[in-house]
Amino acid sequence: MSHDAAPNTPARRAPTDLHPVPARVREGSASSIQTLDDWRRVWMAAKTDPDAFWLRETQARLRWRTTPTQGLHGSFHDIADSQVAWFADGTLNITESCLDQHLETRGDKVAILWEGDEPGQTRTFTYRELHAEVCRAASALRALGVQKGERVIVYMGMVPEAAVAMLACARIGAVHSVVFGGFSAEALRDRVRDCGAEVVITQDEGLRGGRSIPLKATCDAALEGEHGVRHVLVYRRTGGAVAWQHTRDVWWHDALAGASADLPAVETAAEDPLFVLYTSGSTGRPKGLVHTCAGYLTWASYTHEVVFDLREDDVYACMADVGWITGHSYIVYGPLANGATSLMFESTPLYPDAGRYWDTVARHGVTIFYTAPTAIRALAAQGDHHVTRYDLSSLRVLGTVGEPINPEAWQWYYDVVGQGRCNIVDTWWQTETGGICITPIAPATPTKGGSATLPNPAIVPVLLDDDAHEIVGPGEGRLCLAQPWPGMARTVWGDHERYVSTYFSTFPGTYFTGDGCRRDSDGYHWITGRVDDVINVAGHRMGTAEFEAVLVSVDAIAEAGVVGFPHPIKGQGVYAYVVLQPGQQPDDEALLTLANATCRAQIGAHARIDLLQLVPGLPKTRSGKVMRRILRKVAEGEPDKLGDVSTLADPSVVAAIVAGAKV
Repeated sequence: MSHDAAPNTPARRAPTDLHPVPARVREGSASSIQTLDDWRRVWMAAKTDPDAFWLRETQARLRWRTTPTQGLHGSFHDIADSQVAWFADGTLNITESCLDQHLETRGDKVAILWEGDEPGQTRTFTYRELHAEVCRAASALRALGVQKGERVIVYMGMVPEAAVAMLACARIGAVHSVVFGGFSAEALRDRVRDCGAEVVITQDEGLRGGRSIPLKATCDAALEGEHGVRHVLVYRRTGGAVAWQHTRDVWWHDALAGASADLPAVETAAEDPLFVLYTSGSTGRPKGLVHTCAGYLTWASYTHEVVFDLREDDVYACMADVGWITGHSYIVYGPLANGATSLMFESTPLYPDAGRYWDTVARHGVTIFYTAPTAIRALAAQGDHHVTRYDLSSLRVLGTVGEPINPEAWQWYYDVVGQGRCNIVDTWWQTETGGICITPIAPATPTKGGSATLPNPAIVPVLLDDDAHEIVGPGEGRLCLAQPWPGMARTVWGDHERYVSTYFSTFPGTYFTGDGCRRDSDGYHWITGRVDDVINVAGHRMGTAEFEAVLVSVDAIAEAGVVGFPHPIKGQGVYAYVVLQPGQQPDDEALLTLANATCRAQIGAHARIDLLQLVPGLPKTRSGKVMRRILRKVAEGEPDKLGDVSTLADPSVVAAIVAGAKV
């Protein structure tokens, strides 16, 4: 039966009120952090003696071949000359922590619970079954010639075999780089070239929301003329017809047939690379962030268990894609290291209707549910009855990830989905951080709608003004992190100088996140969004330079300036200011259609311009630099807050931009 409001829901509070931890969340918790006093004690221990704290955690969580005696090596002050390292004298293979160590005690427990594109289409892998499948896939990769340290691209949809492929690479010491299945052939080609991959793992087609995604065809287009890739391993998902190169392409099922189901793991050093994951940069050239084995897995395991208050009988569902860091840390590595049951979801929140998430929760008895604010806003707009017709009584912890959540959407999530009985962990972190950094702890932290609240142990946030002066107490500034933590990316693949200049040169001695942040009188943190040239659209981080490079490749366009603007569903939308070539006269809508087709082809299906405005020129200084703050303020609907424009080479363009604004 449908209802307009959740039954038995407590009286609604204002979103930014302090919400105490619901009693149900604390019941049965065995967490090391159950109160704010616990949090203060543990946070201070990790801050004052990180070596002792993290050596104790890593030795308890991971299966080591050589147990480390060293904690942290290096600091942010000397990062230009050497990389920060954690547990550097230890050796291990991370798959032994994710799989082998569970075989005796959890061998028959479900490790991966897969929900396919169609409701009720499920598959399960127990820890014993997953171990065997990973060993077979690792044996197949070895038979294809993959060696320790070599890179393997994984370009797949949300199928269990994507996780198997990642773990199989780790089993033999190879470095995987997962590329989101929505990326274009050109984007895939760039990543293959940058990391020097010699093997690509893909599938015939993906399925998402009832539509097929031509993954193999896109992969073929990406590799046309590329001679460095020796083999393409193809998982059959749909049985759709695909082109085939017999000297290069190999079916997954053929390669795994007869392969060893008990392959010994290759020993790796703690600081050996585990994976390279590309994220958008302000230059338009993607950055391949390198995460290493032991520090990353320690951080993913710790944050997954502590933030969500993981329990042995939990059914944990992260609705992200393995192509992003959230999928790496909180679908695959963190949950498996902790012996959890991790749900993988192939479909979309609106297929076949807006009740899909809640149907999945009810059928599988999900206790912890983790998704993006974009999905929450989209579902809230569809009406409460899509939620309330399902039994969601199994839920205990709700999470958000990928972008700041607005207080109104947070309150809907709390009241309608959680029915006032669940705590919400609004998690702030990045691809670069490897795992959750600022967040409520489920059984311990009172929450405020829209606030990421307090830092995890090991995270020491500082707010700096433009002159690098620290803001003490309540205030707003640039969010930086003052101390290293185990999960941090160590470098950019092949370009340590870029890593240093991007993250450690703006405010030397700290890691600059690129985000703005406000701290309130309770010490809670409110992320205010990007302050660099990166747009966060529905959790997809894309560089403005990427869009601009694509736009100027369109014959009719001479120049382009791209900024983000507030979007009611996606958090941020993409606003393009376009200067036409002389003699060109297309209208806005025709040009927008052409521009989006070009963005889709060159970047991927997720890259879409929402608003396009034709302008006579861009606001440039006399030295030719575009003053983006002007473009941002117009896109944000604040043309009265443009500030000083006297340094512009042609101030008259500002009036034209304001007059033609789309917001």
